[in-house]
Amino acid sequence: EVQLVESGGGLVQPGGSLRLSCAASGFTFDDYAMYWVRQAPGKGLEWVSAISWHGGDTYYVESMKGRFTISRDNAKNTLYLQMNSLKSEDTAVYYCAKSGGPTIPTPYGLDYWGQGTQVTVSS
Repeated sequence: EVQLVESGGGLVQPGGSLRLSCAASGFTFDDYAMYWVRQAPGKGLEWVSAISWHGGDTYYVESMKGRFTISRDNAKNTLYLQMNSLKSEDTAVYYCAKSGGPTIPTPYGLDYWGQGTQVTVSS
């Protein structure tokens, strides 16, 4: 059974940092690209970042470039998202998701999602 479990969310002040983690199990983690997607209150899903199976290719939405860093540790079956210089508009539930293939962008879609972790940026 595929499982994706996010952690690391919380309340942080504007300008602060958080590191999200996503522990993966039930599949061969280093065979697949992974994504972070978020959903702000009252809004739809928004791409955040993606990383290829080997970690050599990454993608960021323009508004997050330079502030967020995606990474993965294939030995630990874990995906990360380092978020710096957080803004109030980054407040959202952050989901990690498994791609259907190894590369980015994926033509296969996202086939498994975690339960999400809440990030709240507020003073």
